[in-house]
This record gives sequence, C-alpha cells and structure tokens, in this order.
Amino acid sequence: MAVRPIIRFPSPLLTTSAERIGRFGGTLRQLSDDLVDTMRAAPGIGITASHIGILQRLTVIEVDPQMGPRSFVNPEIVWQSSETARHSEGSVSMPGVAEEVERPVRVRISFQTLDGETREEEAEGLMAVCLQHEIDQLNGIFWIRRLSRLKRERAVKRFEKFNRAEAFPGTQ
Repeated sequence: MAVRPIIRFPSPLLTTSAERIGRFGGTLRQLSDDLVDTMRAAPGIGITASHIGILQRLTVIEVDPQMGPRSFVNPEIVWQSSETARHSEGSVSMPGVAEEVERPVRVRISFQTLDGETREEEAEGLMAVCLQHEIDQLNGIFWIRRLSRLKRERAVKRFEKFNRAEAFPGTQ
C-alpha cells in the first residue's frame, strides 16, 4: 500500500473519461489499496483512479470510517430519483475549495467488485452524493462543471489563492 501523488486541477486528465476495467486480480486490488491510502492522506471520503493519473474506472469511497472503504469497479448510474438536494462538495484534486452542488437524492448503480462480481445497489444521502461525484469524475466531468459559470469562476479563483498560500506560506 502506498500514498500516490494526486493530479491537481486544471490537469486535462481530470476531464478525460476513464476506460472500463476488464482484468481483475492482484494489480487491481493493489491499486484499490493505494487509493484508500491516498484518499485518507488527502484527506477525503472519495477518490478515483483518475485522481492519481490512472484512467481506469475504479473509485473508492469511505463515508463511515467504522464501516471501512468500499471499492466500485466500472460503476454506472442506472437510475436516479427526481427529488434533488444540495450538498457541499470538493475534490482531492482541488483542495481548499468547496461549493454546494445539486444532485438527485437517491441513485441505483451497477458496478463490479474487485473480484469481478457484478452487483447493483441503491444509495441515498452522502453515499449517493459521493457515488454521483466520483462517477462524474470517471466520466471526465470534474465537479466544478456542475456549478454555474459564476460559482465555477469563484471556485477557480479560491483554488488559485489556496495554491499561492500553500506555495508561499504567510502570503495572501
């Protein structure tokens, strides 16, 4: 297990669709373990292989540390509720920035396990938000694309300011 470097906005890798995974085994399991370590170190509650520059359809989500992380291979939304809600979202690739995004309250997804077993399940609340956010990322839709143009521009400016402060501590 290892913490991998995270790709930062505005890398074009963050707006590139990930490829379906067809090979299951030790390499995929190792990538999943590395994603867990990287997500926790970021810190975050969700991450995709795209966030570390690997364009494969794998995401790891951990909304409840007591339940542990979950891996979703080739996830797809197959149904979503018409009811929506707003939740604060951000990205490990754009630290220091969060904004409210409106999404369906419930979703049903189809995915594979790390062993290649196909499953389908429904999610609501924070898990539904995370699944939609990470599946968007796997589809090449970086989260700020879900914001209005004005909010997106503000988020980018906040991130640029965050990066300057991170690069030169004590400056604004």
